[in-house]
Amino acid sequence: MAEPLSPQKSPYGIELEPKDYWWCACGRSQNQPFCDSSHKGTEFKPVNFTIAEQKMYWLCGCKKTGNQPFCDGTHKKL
Repeated sequence: MAEPLSPQKSPYGIELEPKDYWWCACGRSQNQPFCDSSHKGTEFKPVNFTIAEQKMYWLCGCKKTGNQPFCDGTHKKL
């Protein structure tokens, strides 16, 4: 199984509004932390998630979280 790229070791703190989003799971997107279809031709697929409340969210930047797309602190162990 291929390992995703880690565009940054810390999470992306982003104010999100209620709607659907696609989180980049491969680490190749130029629009981090969101998918720009750079995963095409790889085994990775973006993660769809829905935000219900507008507020600050912490999205994983290392791509190793066990709680995709949200940061679970895994980057602190890398």
